[in-house]
Amino acid sequence: MENKTENNKMTDEERLELAAKLDKELDEFINSLPKKKYEDGWPEDRWEEEMEKHPFFMTKTPEPGAELHPLYEGLQKLKYDPEENEPEDLATSYKEDGNFNFKYKNYRLAILSYTEGIKAKCGNPDIEATLYNNRSAAHYFLGDYRSSLKDCEFALKMKPTHEKALSRAAQCCYECKKFDLAVEYCDKVLDIQKTHKSIIDLRRKCIQSLKLKERNDRKKNQEEKKKMSEEETFFEEILRCGVTIEGGLGGLSLEKLEPCFPQLAAHRVHFDENKHLVWPVVFLYPEYKIMDYIQEFNETQTFEEQLLQVFECSPEWDREKKYSPDSLNIYFENPKKKLGTVKLCDTLGMVLALKDYVVKGGTPSFILLVRNSPAENRFLENY
Repeated sequence: MENKTENNKMTDEERLELAAKLDKELDEFINSLPKKKYEDGWPEDRWEEEMEKHPFFMTKTPEPGAELHPLYEGLQKLKYDPEENEPEDLATSYKEDGNFNFKYKNYRLAILSYTEGIKAKCGNPDIEATLYNNRSAAHYFLGDYRSSLKDCEFALKMKPTHEKALSRAAQCCYECKKFDLAVEYCDKVLDIQKTHKSIIDLRRKCIQSLKLKERNDRKKNQEEKKKMSEEETFFEEILRCGVTIEGGLGGLSLEKLEPCFPQLAAHRVHFDENKHLVWPVVFLYPEYKIMDYIQEFNETQTFEEQLLQVFECSPEWDREKKYSPDSLNIYFENPKKKLGTVKLCDTLGMVLALKDYVVKGGTPSFILLVRNSPAENRFLENY
């Protein structure tokens, strides 16, 4: 008997029929599964926010202190874990992060990254010099020229011929008005590259600024000498007039004679055209607890002359019309807390020359009370 093997090959029609049957059975199986709402995905109202947190989709570096996606945190740990990375690798990673933030003008974040890279202490002078130089650039763009210069100096300790560090150090010195030092840094750059146009221009500006500074310094010194001479002359005249200034004249300057009352601030004691002293003066009225501010009281004027001007029109507070020059007593308090008296015919210069009168705060002051009034009697009881 002869055995025959038959080849049961499927036709294309049979194959399509079988595929359709399997698809139908799969659909029936899926539809038969219990329906359950998918709750592990991103919520519809916050999917963009959640997507931005995912390290595969985020478009910017997380802010310091922001909550990190677990995957991002893991990648970060893998990248920055000192136990998993050599110091040089860590320094390089932080440098790259700093460069990324610097590129997008996130200078403060760049400084943080460069600082971490410096802390890694990788021992490679090229990398460490670059970290200091790059951090210097970030400080510079933030306008912190002193910190920028300091980082330049650190970079130059590791690489004395670092051209970018030398150039920026020159720029920082210029901004900090250290023109002499700026010229030195410019010269070091030009030793490396003689045709460096921006440094040549900067050096020229520094030289011009130095000359201007020297001229201004000379002018300032001349003005100070002139001022000192004028002050010496002024105080010699005060001594000649016998005026006693609180604290004495030792180390005294005109600034210390500035009136302490805002109403008299622009009326410091001065000379008139006849070389007479003109003082700001305060008249005190204890009865009403008010005062008058006399901006200019010439030392040659009498108190009567000045009071005639003050009471030319009766003040609003004097409703009884009892204040007038001939009805007043004038007092001053001496350093021993005792009262001195002033006559209407006395000039201001005569009173200020009295041994027991002391000018305080650059402003002579006097107490005015109606003669024999109850207010005067109450006042005198305190003395």
